[in-house]
Amino acid sequence: MTALSDALAQVTSLLAEPDAELARRYPGAPVTRQPIHSVYVPATAFDDATIVSWGSAALESLTAAGGARALLDVHGLLPAGAERDRVAELVVAKLQREPIEDLRIDLEDGLGDIGDAAEDAAVDAAVASLGRLQHRGELPPFVGIRFKCLEAATRRRGLRSLERFVRGLHSGAGLPQGLVLTLPKVTSVAQVEAMVLVLEALEHELRLAAGALTFEIQVETPQAILGPDGVSLLPRMITAGRGRVTGMPYGAYDYSASLGLAPGDQSMEHPAADHAKAVMQVAVAGTAVRVSDGSTNRVPVGEQAAVDAAWALHGRLVTRSLHRGFYQGWDLHPAQLPSRFAATYAFFRTGLADITRRLESYLARGEGDVMDEPATARAMASFLVRGLDCGAVAAEEIPFDADELRAMLVLPTPA
Repeated sequence: MTALSDALAQVTSLLAEPDAELARRYPGAPVTRQPIHSVYVPATAFDDATIVSWGSAALESLTAAGGARALLDVHGLLPAGAERDRVAELVVAKLQREPIEDLRIDLEDGLGDIGDAAEDAAVDAAVASLGRLQHRGELPPFVGIRFKCLEAATRRRGLRSLERFVRGLHSGAGLPQGLVLTLPKVTSVAQVEAMVLVLEALEHELRLAAGALTFEIQVETPQAILGPDGVSLLPRMITAGRGRVTGMPYGAYDYSASLGLAPGDQSMEHPAADHAKAVMQVAVAGTAVRVSDGSTNRVPVGEQAAVDAAWALHGRLVTRSLHRGFYQGWDLHPAQLPSRFAATYAFFRTGLADITRRLESYLARGEGDVMDEPATARAMASFLVRGLDCGAVAAEEIPFDADELRAMLVLPTPA
């Protein structure tokens, strides 16, 4: 045995455990669809007509403003021409076809404390409506609830609603494929561990497969970003979730208020928000957890000047998030849907031609004007997949098969 082979054997033994730990903790980003937004609707305001009514209200706001082209003028994202006309058409079609990608029925801040009987009734009514929509094939791709947090004051009520919701869906139309459960205001790793215990108990009782129930950790407390030992709790929370944590949405207003920011300074683009989201982004990198940005509470209602100002703000913030790698955010009002889709579609279509050209050159091993690395090629494939998933890009517009693009997102298995 040579010195090198002997050293390699020692290195292999030395790194066996770290290799296994790396593969377990960082399996790579998921390749499945991520919605571009979440819509939170108070449980008492949700019924069978909510999704259609949000789409109709969004279209009415566009019509009142002069149409989708007028909205794009407000955004200032695209010059006049064929591409702007194309985005305008796509926005209208999206609002008609799929106005909400991810629906979250809110039993937390959007509902408040309405008493046990009223909240039970709200949960049951939401479950019944979801069951009817599911039976008719009218559910959004993703749907779920945000229940009250696991702090002592609301723990019992939150878990009661969670159980009632999951049990009701299971015994009715069945759990929808895109089910999302949102755990808000997480302040400790122990709360994540508790959530896992609850989901395990529900799976056992309902005879679901292990790991069938997953959840999001809503990051809206300073304690999650920086624990008492001076270290972020987010990586430990992901580990404590034992493979069940799928997302980390940022809660702009609770987090900002917790830091003592004045109401006028509570924003997705405040430096404090950027710091929190940067920590989130690093914590989830390489894991199966996705991040989502927050919302703006400036809604496009009232006089047209106020509507235009709110649209311009929302469109700018959505575009800002996209450029920072946050491909999902919250929408609070139907009139925010047009600006969400317009900004998102403009983002993907503006970069479409260049990224298509670069990826073609990379795959052909050509000598283009940019020498892209394999990691950048995966990022380009991800960009195109996201554009396809949200409807910004049509399959016939790119020379790649969607399945082939998704295959590029899977990290190679070590030899």
